[in-house]
Amino acid sequence: MDDAVAFLDADAAALYDLVNPWDPARWPGDGFYDELVMAAGSVLDVGCGTGAMLHLAREHGHSGRLLGLDPDRAALGRARRRADIEWVEGTAASARWDAVFDLATMTSHAFQCLVTDAELRASLAAVRAALRGGGRFAFETRHPQARAWEHWNPSHVFDIVDATGRNLRLWHETESVVGDVVTFTGTTAAADGTVLRTDRTSLRFLDEATLDGFLAEAGFTIEARYGAWDGGPVTAASREIITIARRRRLGGERPPRRRT
Repeated sequence: MDDAVAFLDADAAALYDLVNPWDPARWPGDGFYDELVMAAGSVLDVGCGTGAMLHLAREHGHSGRLLGLDPDRAALGRARRRADIEWVEGTAASARWDAVFDLATMTSHAFQCLVTDAELRASLAAVRAALRGGGRFAFETRHPQARAWEHWNPSHVFDIVDATGRNLRLWHETESVVGDVVTFTGTTAAADGTVLRTDRTSLRFLDEATLDGFLAEAGFTIEARYGAWDGGPVTAASREIITIARRRRLGGERPPRRRT
């Protein structure tokens, strides 16, 4: 069976929304970002996916500039159901805005998709450039000590009925762990096990020291750091490294102009 015919990119994007509904009232992580977004005058959501976070912000009365950036054309197709938000196809490193946003976000562990040192440096530089002086960058990454990839195997199967009424089975399987980069597959299958689609992804699991080195090099200071969505500190049991970083002024850089 042809995977492209069996389960299209648009089907995968719709399924993502079904499996991962954005709900600040139910999920503490969503609530964490929702509070930051609603308090910011302008927001750049890097790796916005289907745009659910920005959709809800606008629905709840955010009146400032909201812009979602993502390389996934099918996901952006769903995001563009709201025309009162800007949507741009591209990667973090391709961002070309200059000091126009108060807040940048990377939710749902999207930061881990920046696998190489070059990608990290280029992406952080572009995000910093897009922020106004003192602007904030909020994101999370899975803590490597929790070894999340050890639970990504076919024994953990998720059954769901999609919007068209199809009974589907979903699972992940780790293929390799090389240094701090984990490569795994995500499989979508019919109820009888017939594989409809397989997607391969690589994620980077940075420890705090390495992460903070990249942030400092890019011109960020750490404003807040949490190990859990309830605001607790990073501990030996933490599964997340949640960061709010602030853009600092680099040597030789002019101070930001006053806004009137």
